[in-house]
Amino acid sequence: MNPTPSQTVGPFYGYALPFPGGGDIALGGIAVHGYVYDGAGEPVPDALLEFWQADEQGRVRGAPGTLRRDPTSAAVLGRDGVTFTGFGRVATDRDGHWTLRTVEPANGYISVCVFARGLLRHLYTRIYLGRDAFLDSLPPERGRTLVAVEEREGVRRFDIHLQGEKETVFLDFG
Repeated sequence: MNPTPSQTVGPFYGYALPFPGGGDIALGGIAVHGYVYDGAGEPVPDALLEFWQADEQGRVRGAPGTLRRDPTSAAVLGRDGVTFTGFGRVATDRDGHWTLRTVEPANGYISVCVFARGLLRHLYTRIYLGRDAFLDSLPPERGRTLVAVEEREGVRRFDIHLQGEKETVFLDFG
């Protein structure tokens, strides 16, 4: 018997998985933002991005239970605004834009998982905030797709291109 092929991942997740403040991993640090583009260079308005990262000391630690709920309706109100969780989840807006607020991780990168229409499996990549030995192992034109560009102090831009000439480097953790 042949295995059943994978199905596309979404955009149904956009209704239940994003939560208020999902891009606020830590306040008072840096902002990283960008756009998700498809192979034709068009913005993807219904992608979902998950982020994981270390803190400023290089520790990877979760902080479950930081989401606040309305005591009457049990609706998610957002994070407590204080506790560093190391995890964020952001949906792109109708222009394909997303924003993350966090601290600079000691290891120099933020891990990203991309869910988008048309993908049979989610994609993994990283946002590098500076130089790294892994980046140096890639051809320069490919390594540049993993580096966030400083727009101004405290603000970095990182666009994700799912296919095409500017395709972002995606990692295989399989």
